[in-house]
Amino acid sequence: MALAGVRVLELAGLAPAPFCGMILADFGAKVIRVDKANTMYTSDTMARGKRSIALNLKSPEGIGVLKTLCKKSDVLIEPFRHGVMENLGLGPEVILKENPQLIYARLTGFGQSGKYAKAAGHDINYVSISGLLSRLGKHDENPTFPLNLLADFAGGSYICALGIVMSLFERTRSGQGQVIDSSMVEGAAYLGSFVWKSQKLGLWSSPRGENMLDGGAPFYSTYKTADGKYMAVGAIEPQFYKELLKALTAGHHSFGNLIFLTAFSARIQWCRTNGETKGLDLDSSDLPNQMSFSDWPDLKKKFTEKFLEKTQEQWCQVFDGTDACVTPVLSLDDATMHEHNKERGSFLCDDEGEVSPWPAPRLSRTPAAPPSSRDPLIGEHTYEVLAEYGFSAKEISDLQSSGVVACNNPKSHL
Repeated sequence: MALAGVRVLELAGLAPAPFCGMILADFGAKVIRVDKANTMYTSDTMARGKRSIALNLKSPEGIGVLKTLCKKSDVLIEPFRHGVMENLGLGPEVILKENPQLIYARLTGFGQSGKYAKAAGHDINYVSISGLLSRLGKHDENPTFPLNLLADFAGGSYICALGIVMSLFERTRSGQGQVIDSSMVEGAAYLGSFVWKSQKLGLWSSPRGENMLDGGAPFYSTYKTADGKYMAVGAIEPQFYKELLKALTAGHHSFGNLIFLTAFSARIQWCRTNGETKGLDLDSSDLPNQMSFSDWPDLKKKFTEKFLEKTQEQWCQVFDGTDACVTPVLSLDDATMHEHNKERGSFLCDDEGEVSPWPAPRLSRTPAAPPSSRDPLIGEHTYEVLAEYGFSAKEISDLQSSGVVACNNPKSHL
């Protein structure tokens, strides 16, 4: 695999650091999660392919053990607030002296400097400071945060993993490690470069929720279907918009003795004539120009009524095979069963029956090969890892007896 042989230490933390570690593990790195020695609970749901050691970093001996591990590792991922590692005597100025080739990745919300460097925060705070949250949501409604995906995982985990891989590549030429200051605020902002750099194009000149790509355009939005599900429409280019109108008009034809949900009967009036079901007429020749902004609200209402005429499955039958850029909004369960995703093997199932996305991107020669085994128990690999890093059996036994490390492996040699 692409990162085979790379040794990574991941200090246990919240979601962004674990996902960063999992990305590296999926592509072949040997990732060791450093857990607390005095707990048996972990909130890490992204421990696939990792091993766990349990270490007491509040003791001088525990600090010494981690320093020893860092001497023989390639990457250290630390997710703590600014100053925590320094207070432990594990700051980069100390660790890099002992291992100048180490990639010291610091993954935090606000970064290592600035007014908020030591402040608490979560994804919603980081996205708000990045400027992007102000652009997300509907007109005249509060800004809408996109789960905790934009800052935590995209601007945090993925950007940090990219920094690690770039630093590893640079090290092949310089022989030197370096410190990565990965701020989720800046990562989210960087992901929004298109928004920043396209402002002069007029794409974001209207209030939030009234622009082409934020829900204002009738041809770039989601629409409810007769069964309470949704379709996603992204017909931006004129040729795709033409296909959209064509399919909506063609989709007007009969579906036999179709019975629609009672909840929608007040909104759409149906009549049956000679076995044909007739709904809202949508004649493309009577519609305004696609880019007539003033007509967008009215056109969106017409599209809304039109999509309510059929179920999601029926609209899929209408749009599949066209270039109208219309797809179903799938639930997590439905996404795993969708024909396209099944053909590509876009999801994997582990030994415990848990389904998750396959690692991305796909590499032709050195693809990811995520294991299907369960996630590690806290301290499950303490003995194994310390032995690999040169600790003797007696040293490990003494460390365990003194509470510096904890071993939780049923097959332990102790």
